[in-house]
This record gives sequence, structure tokens and C-alpha cells, in this order.
Amino acid sequence: MSPDALITHLVGASALILVAAHAAGWAARRLGQPYIAGQLVAGMALGPSLLGGVAPGVYARLFPAEIDTALTGFAQFALVVFLFAVGYELDLKVLGDRARTTVTVALASFVVPMAAGTGGALLFREQLSGLGMPRDPSPAVLVFAGLALSITAVPVLTAIVRENGLAPTVPGVVAVSAAGLLDVVCWTVLAGTMLDSGDGHALTWPWRLLLAAGFVLLMLLAARPLLRRLLWRAGTSPALRPALLIGFALASAGVSHAVGLHVIFGALLAGVVTPREPDGTLDPDLLRPLNDVGSLLLPFFFVVSGRAVTLNTMGTAGWTALLAVTVLAVLTKVGSGTWAARLGGLGRQDARTVGVLLSARGLTELIALDAGLRAGLLSPDLYTVLVFMALATTLLTQPLLRLTRPQGGGERTRPPYDAGPAARPTPAGQDGTRAAPVADLS
Repeated sequence: MSPDALITHLVGASALILVAAHAAGWAARRLGQPYIAGQLVAGMALGPSLLGGVAPGVYARLFPAEIDTALTGFAQFALVVFLFAVGYELDLKVLGDRARTTVTVALASFVVPMAAGTGGALLFREQLSGLGMPRDPSPAVLVFAGLALSITAVPVLTAIVRENGLAPTVPGVVAVSAAGLLDVVCWTVLAGTMLDSGDGHALTWPWRLLLAAGFVLLMLLAARPLLRRLLWRAGTSPALRPALLIGFALASAGVSHAVGLHVIFGALLAGVVTPREPDGTLDPDLLRPLNDVGSLLLPFFFVVSGRAVTLNTMGTAGWTALLAVTVLAVLTKVGSGTWAARLGGLGRQDARTVGVLLSARGLTELIALDAGLRAGLLSPDLYTVLVFMALATTLLTQPLLRLTRPQGGGERTRPPYDAGPAARPTPAGQDGTRAAPVADLS
């Protein structure tokens, strides 16, 4: 294919991806579902299983193999910008005086699904071998199986909390705070899993661990003061700051990939070490362009992820596994979150609300699954099952929430006056939560 033809195909495919993904997201929102659900469906519809199966000639013409690298590059760029914003907004100070309850909920909603996923991968390894998984799974595969059930999508959860009027309530604040803490735990475990994934990296995992630890220390000790000096220096143009920080995030992602980690860890770490405003608040002039870039390019990630879904090879075993994994994913999250919230003193209805909210997986799950597939921890068939599980749990969150809170009420809809500063409503973007999710993922 000539360079001119390649550019023509890439521009045309990009236009189709952007229009289809955002139209599907808009339709999903109209149906009362998260924006991400529509975008993910659009990504799968444009993949080889649906469009490629119905009209293989059209699919081959729209998405020739020559543009795969460019589409993957757009997807990875969008991922780095999105996760940089996640890391920048992460602030565990939001726990406030509810730290004990929040930590209990976060740990329970991590440990129980993790144990269920790891145990299930061991007990049903014969059945999973029918989906392309090894009969004797490695420790990294087992840990990743548990992690796939443990993840909660903070952006989707935060949007659901806000749209249902739960932001100033006890269950809303506890769920968002616990999900933020859970994010830290899950990304840390995933980083360790990638170190021992056996993905053919030239360095052995002890060397990769040593280099990763050195990289983290360098970022924490040197990058933050250097960035603060650059960002807050008199005369620095506000338009230059997003460009510098996105470049910093890309460089950090590149280094993390070079030492044997996924690019997602470098992007997250770059966001975490980026200094905030002098008074500790988020910089809206920085978040706005990050959100704009993420909103524009994240559909490429959905399409690239959706193209790896192989519906035509699922079979009876795949659909049975999907049903079992989805039920297990919902029950372990809702059950553990509800139990821990009750243990923390919440009423029945509020505790069930916390459990239901923590069951939403969405984009965070897709990012982890994509990393697992690339590292060889998932077979294509099991990847397809887990992608559909992520979509199903995301779609089920809103109906389950309506069943749990039919009138939007609860035993105690507003936090007590002495519940701590994090319990009170704060201006968008001031409390470390994702008040304006990248790409409007709600």
C-alpha cells in the first residue's frame, strides 16, 4: 500500500471510529447506561467478530492490516493521557474520618473477589484449558485471574454516584473513597504480576523489580520538585504546562515499559508525582486539556480492545464461563462490599448501595485485561469472556442500584455533621475524585 493510500485509510478509519464510538455512547446515555458501555459495544461491532463476520470485504477495506500499528499507537497514547489524569487526581486524603470504614470496605472488596477468582482458576483449570488457558497455570496467571474479579472502575462509579444524587451521602462517599484506595491496591498487584508474567523480557524478574523500584524512587524524589520548579516558575505559559506534562507522562510510560512493566504504570506514576496547586487543589487549566484529549482519543482504545474479542470461537464453554464469571463477579463484589459496610456501621440499604456501586468495572477492567492479554496471562477466548463480564457488570450496576434504592433513599442519606471534611460536598475536582471523568465515561 502506498503512503498516500495508507494515510487515506487511516483518516477514514479514524473518522468512523470517532463517530461510531461517540454516537454509541450518546445512545447508551439515552438508555440510562454508562457512556463507556456504548463505546465498548461500538468497538466490538467494528471488530472482526461482528463487522468482519457480516461483511468481511468491508472490514478488510476499512481496517487493513497496514494501519493496525497506527491505531494501536493512538490507543496507547490515549491510555497514557487518561491514566496520567487518574494518577493526578488520586488523593487518599478524601478518606477523612471514615478511614477505618473505607479501608475495611476496600480490603474486603479486594480480598474476597481475589480469593474467588484465584480459587476458581485452580478448581476449574480443566474447563479453562478449553478456552486456551494452560492446564497448569503459573502463579502470575492465578493472581491475574483473581485481579480480574477485584477491579472497580473509579470513573464510572463516580459518575453513577453523581448522577444518582449520592455524592453528598454516606454510601456515595464511602464507595468512591474505597474505590480510590482499591485502585491503588489493584494497580500495585498488577504491577507485581507483570514483573513475573514470563512474557519473554530480556531481564529476569528480580532485575526488573530492582529497576522498577529504582525508577519509582527517582520519580518520587526527583521528578516532583523538578516539575514544581518548572510548572510554577514565573513566566511559564499556561498553554505550555499540559504539553510538558503529557510529554513527561509519555516518557515515564516509555521507561516503565523498558524495565518490563506496562506503560500504564509509568503513566499512573507520572500523574501521582505531578504537583498540585500551591494550596493542594487540582489545576483546572491542566485537567481541561487532559479531559479533551482523552475524550477525543479513548475510542481508539475501545476499538483496539474490541478487535481482540473473538465471538466466533466462544462456543458453549465460553458462554457458560461468561455466565459463571459474571455471577461470581457480581456476588463477590456486592456481598463483600455490603458486609464490610455493615461492619463499618452503615444501615442495610446504604451498605447494599456501597456493594452495588463497587461492582462497576468499566474502563479500568478493560485496561487491566488488555495488559494481561499482551503479557500472555490471558488467552484470546478468556479475554473475550472477561470483556463481556466487564460490560455486563457495568450495565447491571444502574438496575441493581434502582432495586437497592427504589426511591433514592436510605436509612441515612446525608453524612453526619462530624463525619469529616471528605463527607461534605466539595467543588468539582477539589476532592481528588473524578468529578469530570475523562471521555465522559458515565
